[in-house]
Amino acid sequence: MGMSEVYGASDDAESIRTIHRALDLGIDLLDTSDMYGAGRNEELVGRAIADRRERAFVATKFGNLRGADGIFRGVNGRPEYVHSACDASLRRLGIATIDLYYQHRVDPSVPIEETVGAMAELVAAGKVRYLGLSEAAPETLRRGAAVHPIAALQTEYSLWTRDVETNGVLATARELGIGFVAYSPLGRGFLTGTFHDPGDLDAKDTRRNHPRFQGENLAANRRLAEAVKALAERKGCTPAQLALAWLLSRGEDVVPIPGTKRLRYLEQNAGALDVRLTADDLRAIDAALPPGVTAGARYPEQAMAAVHR
Repeated sequence: MGMSEVYGASDDAESIRTIHRALDLGIDLLDTSDMYGAGRNEELVGRAIADRRERAFVATKFGNLRGADGIFRGVNGRPEYVHSACDASLRRLGIATIDLYYQHRVDPSVPIEETVGAMAELVAAGKVRYLGLSEAAPETLRRGAAVHPIAALQTEYSLWTRDVETNGVLATARELGIGFVAYSPLGRGFLTGTFHDPGDLDAKDTRRNHPRFQGENLAANRRLAEAVKALAERKGCTPAQLALAWLLSRGEDVVPIPGTKRLRYLEQNAGALDVRLTADDLRAIDAALPPGVTAGARYPEQAMAAVHR
């Protein structure tokens, strides 16, 4: 996502170099969406893998609608839209089959059985290999999985967003044998220790509108970032590596997807694989960043209304 919008200026050449290096490192899950850059990110991924398609596991999403002006226009889970959105993504990506196809947000006006049923038709047609849901509530996940196997649930999960541990989402995914893809594993960059003030963000960076990056919430959350930094120093790693190593310690079914757009951060993130957290480390992390400790909602009000449903 960050390669095409949201987190400031884009550099397609650097982004493609980063994707290529990820594949060389054995990081083969590339996660995009038809809404990232209003389709431009899928095109970018398509260019990046054009000569190495067999090395990449491509995941993309549908359902979040945007106008020509980029403004969010709601969610669409109608069966006919599922088919047209998939065809458009295949064209932009330049591939014959999407490895993992997610409903980006659940459409409350369309029964999940109808949406997943249409997605299952894509599998039968050979356009999609596996199905996923994103930010779905436990009951929605159960109903969807009853129609067709769901391979993955993608929901925000990190040291500063641990809701899924207490609201039944992670437990339900595990009960159903559904892999858990943790997005924003670095707390939208906050846990890296490089963010200090809103002035550090590009004028177009949407994090300026997020409650956790504002006012008293920001002041409180800085203390959490400092705690992560201190814990990382004790382990001899970067804060980002500690945050990723913590997620990797949650279980083999938890797959974090750090959204770096720069080569140097990609290589730093890969170093998380070498960080081994002991039982004492995990207790110290839990004490410093327990579930619910982060100040502020993770999204502005409109976006929050579209999660966990």
